[in-house]
Amino acid sequence: MKTKLLLAALGFSLALTGCKSIGPATVARDRIDYGDVLGESWKSQMLLNLVKIRYGDSPVFLDVGSIVAGYSRQRSYSASTSGNGVSGGFPEGTTFGTYGVGAAGSFNDSPTITYSPLHGVKFARSLMSPIPTTALMNVIQTGFPVDQVLRLTAQSVNGLDNRRSLDLGVQPANPEFYALLRELRRIQNSGGIGMRMDNVGGEVVLEMVLRPKSAAAVENARLNVTKFLGLNPAAREFTVVYGAVQRTNTEIAVLSRSIFQVLSDLSWSIAVPESDVEKHLVTPTPADDLSPEGTMPPLIRINESNDRPKGAFVAIPYRGQWFSISDADMSSKHTFSFILFLFTFVETADTKDSAPVLTIPTTR
Repeated sequence: MKTKLLLAALGFSLALTGCKSIGPATVARDRIDYGDVLGESWKSQMLLNLVKIRYGDSPVFLDVGSIVAGYSRQRSYSASTSGNGVSGGFPEGTTFGTYGVGAAGSFNDSPTITYSPLHGVKFARSLMSPIPTTALMNVIQTGFPVDQVLRLTAQSVNGLDNRRSLDLGVQPANPEFYALLRELRRIQNSGGIGMRMDNVGGEVVLEMVLRPKSAAAVENARLNVTKFLGLNPAAREFTVVYGAVQRTNTEIAVLSRSIFQVLSDLSWSIAVPESDVEKHLVTPTPADDLSPEGTMPPLIRINESNDRPKGAFVAIPYRGQWFSISDADMSSKHTFSFILFLFTFVETADTKDSAPVLTIPTTR
């Protein structure tokens, strides 16, 4: 028995000593888990801020600066044996003693998560500055629908006004603006829109190129675009600049919005309870814009309900109500995801910026 216990203790100690590091095994699991949680929290934060803007509340953006996952495992083991001899009253050769094996262990998971609020100069740079026209053209070049991109991010193109958000409502877009988007989308679908960046005198010049030798329908769309924008119909290359009005008939002036303006415009599409409107907690949802082809549907549909909705792409509670985007509403999901994507083009504050950082260690 003594020999078996000692062998068991030895085997147990060797097993503990031979355990692999816990670090590598956590990478695949933690990377997926943290990525999923960050993605869902980012969606919830964005939807909550849209609803806050709709109610005249102040949006708050809190970035996750870093995640440090710390793991520790402690273990101890022991083995003991004793006893032999003969004592009076026991038959000769009788042995007596004690034998024992012991083990103890503990596991600790204590990630440290750093949060950085977006405010002050960083807020102004990230949310209040106009989106660079180069970023918008690059997005269009990568295949995002030109009508959706400009409808979301452009306040005007060569003086044609998009819908404008006001304090207590919206100003409808110029009907020709929607006609312009329709023709640009037709050209894009044919592969007839290209972008080019040249370096002129040390400055980057962005040009939109409309491909020649197009089909008759596409060529007609191109001529309509030049008519709407007051461009030279014989030209195929146009300089794209930031501004409200063009200076020449080969220039496209895009007055781009800031991220905050994009969110403010989208927030007007949120359905709100009639009871909140009657209490003057929020203004009524405005009617949809009209285009030459009829009513323009909203870019995004955010619904409200008394209870948490089922089958939601994202849902948040606010003022006793639930606001959500349906998982079956592909158009709204694409728009919402595109907003998140736009943030990658926003200029961030300098890394030396001394914004307050809140670090919260978590344990379980």
